Amino acid sequence: VSGHSAGNMALSCCLRWCGNGGSGHIQLKEMPAVQLDTQHMGTDVVIVKNGRRICGTGGCLANAPLHQNKSYFEFKVQSTGVWGVGVATQKANLNQIPFGRDAQSLVLRHDGAIYHNNEERNRLPANSLPQEGDVVGLTYDHVELNIYLNGKNMHCPASGIRGTVYPVVYVDDSAILDCQFSEFYSPPPPGFEKILFEQQIF
Repeated sequence: VSGHSAGNMALSCCLRWCGNGGSGHIQLKEMPAVQLDTQHMGTDVVIVKNGRRICGTGGCLANAPLHQNKSYFEFKVQSTGVWGVGVATQKANLNQIPFGRDAQSLVLRHDGAIYHNNEERNRLPANSLPQEGDVVGLTYDHVELNIYLNGKNMHCPASGIRGTVYPVVYVDDSAILDCQFSEFYSPPPPGFEKILFEQQIF
């Protein structure tokens, strides 16, 4: 047995025996992974790869709200088509695409426009539209949504949404997107970090 797997075995034994009525042990609580939430998705959406990939038609929220001050997350365009990424409240209609038509979502659409409440709030530079294989990074600080393309700031902030928001993605017309809520392709900008569940924020 290699040292690494032996260590893992020891760890799993430790986890198994911790908290089984033994005195003085602290129960180790496994944090749920941030992923796409099959409880909050459109009726024709398909979520695969352990809540990481979306295809079909419609939208899906992530399972963790953006409570912390500065969050960062990414989407990789695996196959182009009609798609959008951004933030939305739980009141968003996940069957009605594109998003950004009402006050419940603020999204970058595949054509480079950022929409909220049926108004274009900003737009990516014309030569910077995400293509197949590109990674779209998003930062949110409870005021502004900012877009990064393959790690480069697009300098097109957008704001306006209010209330508790979640990462959101929608697809149609054969688009396939993968979400990255950790192990990012590009490091988050200074001060921003991956989405944490509320219990992890001290």
